[in-house]
Amino acid sequence: MEKVINKLPSFNAYEIRSDFPIFSRKVNGKPLIYLDNAATSQKPRRVIDGLKSYYENNNSNIHRGVHTLSYESTVMYEDAHKKVAGFIGASDWKEIVFTRNATESLNLIAYSWGLHNLDKGDEVLISIMEHHSNIVPWQMLCQARGIVLKFIDVDEKGNLDLESFERLLTDKTRVVSIIHVSNVLGVVNPINYISKKTREQGAILIIDAAQSVPHINLNVKELDCDFLVASGHKMLGPTGIGFLYGKKALLESMEPFLFGGDMISTVTKEKSTWNELPWKYEAGTPNIAGGIGLGLAIDYLENIGLEQIEEHESELLDYTLNNLKQLPWLEIYTPLEGQRVGVVSFNVKGVHPHDVAGVMDEDGIAVRSGHHCTQPLMNRLNIEYALRASFYLYNTKEEIDQFLISLKRAYKIFKR
Repeated sequence: MEKVINKLPSFNAYEIRSDFPIFSRKVNGKPLIYLDNAATSQKPRRVIDGLKSYYENNNSNIHRGVHTLSYESTVMYEDAHKKVAGFIGASDWKEIVFTRNATESLNLIAYSWGLHNLDKGDEVLISIMEHHSNIVPWQMLCQARGIVLKFIDVDEKGNLDLESFERLLTDKTRVVSIIHVSNVLGVVNPINYISKKTREQGAILIIDAAQSVPHINLNVKELDCDFLVASGHKMLGPTGIGFLYGKKALLESMEPFLFGGDMISTVTKEKSTWNELPWKYEAGTPNIAGGIGLGLAIDYLENIGLEQIEEHESELLDYTLNNLKQLPWLEIYTPLEGQRVGVVSFNVKGVHPHDVAGVMDEDGIAVRSGHHCTQPLMNRLNIEYALRASFYLYNTKEEIDQFLISLKRAYKIFKR
């Protein structure tokens, strides 16, 4: 399915901000500056109003009624699948399965494909920069099936170590499951190269695109991945909705993840048969409103254009890093060059990141502090926690200036 994009004539973050009601509020008497977009994004009025309209006018269960409301809800929900397919360049909208989030999508792959296709001694290759969601399900398979889990290293600059990747990729490798964009380092991994090498080895390629789909243009056919996962709440959509892309032949060959209503074709006392794609993997009443909201979020992003969003974030990132690297009391973990999205991770030397984040909250600034669900990466960087500022289409340079002022204020408080 090809994308149909009607971009705005020019990108203006200040005009975009007016579409987001949350930016009218204040935090601790200060205008909200939201720099925690890697955790979740804010929602435009188009999505909020769309959810309200659905519940007020169309609310009904799908696929189970011939009445008007059921028909309307079914069409809207299926249209949302089609919008996702177009957004990522899938060939068929039935290759899109709605889940709660990227985490559930990865678990679906591990249970529905991994448990039935991996045996003792088979190797799964991931990276040290993975989110826990792309580590723990494979650890489960280590215990259940005796597979071997191996980690690609990062180099001293924080980029994926391709020599490590090539060394670990062997004839025992059955799966390469890799994060597209690090939620800590912000680096964009060279997926095309990884895909080529994975294909040469005959392994399955899984891409965790939770941090890339909202920010950069991608096409699953060009990446030649077998599976791709993402979360709607990071791309202006509601919480509780995400998606799994899978090649049709694979999805058809796999066993379902959950069992019950709507994922069946027939049920007798002796056995059951499964529904067609994608409903085979969407058991029970799904998050209908969430799926519709995700479709509306995609409409919004496509109207602006991912290329313009990526360019805007790149400008904010360069501006931020150019200022941060002038501060000798900071440790910066995000690479200062290379392909990245708008994520900056750092620490004030000798100060706990929670303390710094608390001071910034006093100034109305939301940043993230903690291990960011990446404890193996934290260990690799020889730290326990880090601060993280992450940008999106509605952030501005003036907000970065206020962030820098607040950061310097926190340093003075704790280092005086």
